[in-house]
Amino acid sequence: MKHLLPRFATSPVGPASSLPRDTRDTLFLLAVIAWVAMMQIGQIPWWCTALTAGVLAWRTTLALRGLPLPGWAWRMGLLALTVLATWWTHRTLLGRDAGVTLIVVLLALKTLELRARRDAFVVFFLAFFTLLTHFFYSQSLLTAAGILIALLGLLTALVNAHMPVGRPSLAQAARIAAGMAAMGAPIMLVLFLLFPRLSPLWGMPGEDETGRSGLSGSMRVGQVAELVLDEGIALRIRFDDAPPPQGQLYFRGPVLSDFDGIEWRSLRSGFPTSMALPTDLNVSGPPVRYEVTMEPNRRPWLFVLEAATQVPEVPGTRARMNSDLQWITLRPMDALVRYRAESYVNFRHGPLAPVVGLQDHIELPGGYNPRTLALALALRREHGSGPQSNAALIDAVMERLRTGGYTYTLDPGVYGQHTADEFWFDKREGFCEHIASSFVILMRAMDIPARIVTGYQGGELNGVDGYWTVRQRDAHAWAEVWLQGRGWVRVDPTSAVSPGRIGSFERLRAPEGAVAGAFRNLSPTLTAQLRAVWEAVNNRWNQWVLNYTQGQQLDLLKKLGFSSPSWTDLAYVLIGVVVGVSLLGAAWTLWERQQHDPWLRLLQRSRKRLRQLGLDSGDHLPPRELAAQVQRHFGPNEFSNRLAQWLLRLEAQRYSRHSTLTLAALRREFQQLTWPRKPLH
Repeated sequence: MKHLLPRFATSPVGPASSLPRDTRDTLFLLAVIAWVAMMQIGQIPWWCTALTAGVLAWRTTLALRGLPLPGWAWRMGLLALTVLATWWTHRTLLGRDAGVTLIVVLLALKTLELRARRDAFVVFFLAFFTLLTHFFYSQSLLTAAGILIALLGLLTALVNAHMPVGRPSLAQAARIAAGMAAMGAPIMLVLFLLFPRLSPLWGMPGEDETGRSGLSGSMRVGQVAELVLDEGIALRIRFDDAPPPQGQLYFRGPVLSDFDGIEWRSLRSGFPTSMALPTDLNVSGPPVRYEVTMEPNRRPWLFVLEAATQVPEVPGTRARMNSDLQWITLRPMDALVRYRAESYVNFRHGPLAPVVGLQDHIELPGGYNPRTLALALALRREHGSGPQSNAALIDAVMERLRTGGYTYTLDPGVYGQHTADEFWFDKREGFCEHIASSFVILMRAMDIPARIVTGYQGGELNGVDGYWTVRQRDAHAWAEVWLQGRGWVRVDPTSAVSPGRIGSFERLRAPEGAVAGAFRNLSPTLTAQLRAVWEAVNNRWNQWVLNYTQGQQLDLLKKLGFSSPSWTDLAYVLIGVVVGVSLLGAAWTLWERQQHDPWLRLLQRSRKRLRQLGLDSGDHLPPRELAAQVQRHFGPNEFSNRLAQWLLRLEAQRYSRHSTLTLAALRREFQQLTWPRKPLH
């Protein structure tokens, strides 16, 4: 790989076509490495990005100016700096994040000692390995497209490195690389379809189990509002039949009942079973059947439409419903998962009569929200203090929200210690969790059991593929109050402040940038159509590629004729395909050998016979020079004269315009030659 070595002579920098080949090839390799590293910018620390960019820029300058590479002291110093910075950032040199940080910088540093063939192959190996690390963080269609571009670039550089003679164009190397990738595509497809699925394929032991984005197991006022800035997709829903009305699309998540004055949490772990409230779920009406594709959230939660009575069909794990009507899995959902569910929008749950566990849903911490407590006393005096007046109290509070000048907004400002007091009396504006939290606090202050339910509400229909898309900005918080004889009843106080948020899916949006806003204002319809098409394509990638599960592999075997397929059958099919492809490859090789130029094959036969007689002429001599060697080696005799004349006629048959000889005639003449039985001296 001489052309990859730096030449220490200097030359003026000009167009790429005028650069020396070693400089051109080095710059191309550096560009590919920069693309590989750039794809990790969102995952690596800022200093790692800056150091990698600086090293690659330095190496580019050295290549353009023909300067020598830095000595070992520079390289060791940068390596020590990298190790120390990695330790300072991650507090370890092991694990996924620390490992990716190190591998990206080491890839850049290795370009500073690109002196020999071995160094070049190490760079190629590190670059291919770095490509794989992208799948630790994302397996989206955009990531796959970026990796495909990087893969073709690396293959082009690798092919170019094995073309040391002359100045082959990068386009020629790219065509060869694309051909190699195309030949490997069928093998990749077979392995994808039949190789046993390992889930999660790109997981790492000991990964942090906190959520990437989305809902969590606790809620502070203002937390859910942050999710409106996230346009990422949380769920995709495909209904078997007509979907429920928009106002009934509530996808249930964590239920928060424990409040310390600042933060809402689920009831404390270790809660005695005897104190847990009974579920007592009763449903009515026709079921809604649908399929959910849930993005990874690293939480052991399944989001289903309220309320599901049957266990959702989740591949690879089991799910159970807790007493709060939330579905929990045995392991966090750290990969894209698709499951089927069946729900009833008409349902009732919870105890119908007072039980011991309900007192946990009226507790409030002391020292918080004194004006809200006073409002609760005033409402009780106005509407009565018995359980029979609880429904009237709820209606009174909802009417206050509708007529009291309250506003649904994304930016209500910072709330202080007494969040409910500020909402009810001062700010009178907030996002859904401000409204739900203040509502539940007021309910509890009136001795009405209440709690917060978080999840997603709403979504939008993609007209391209027919899926309902639920985004992170559709995260929502609503309330449940307990009424005697009715159990837990959903009350969404946000619907009283902003009916459009629930009914017609009017969403508060984060401020757009100048370019995005101008484009949306210029052609809002085109923007919506392009977005729908892209999300439909991305959804197909999720459905066909990322969510190709073990069950789908067995379904494929059923389509191939297996009545009750198993992993043994899958192994047999895979082995059969491998053997079949190997036999086809062998047959193709034999066929290709037969398709070689028959003229060259006849010339090669003559050379083989001459080697047996002691004349090894190699494979580079043309027939005319080979005839002269025959005359010199064997001397003048009948055999050498006939063979020499035959070789000259063979050359004339190929290159002379006036030759009337056919290759078949020359082949017969060759067979009629009287060859000596032993070498002639």
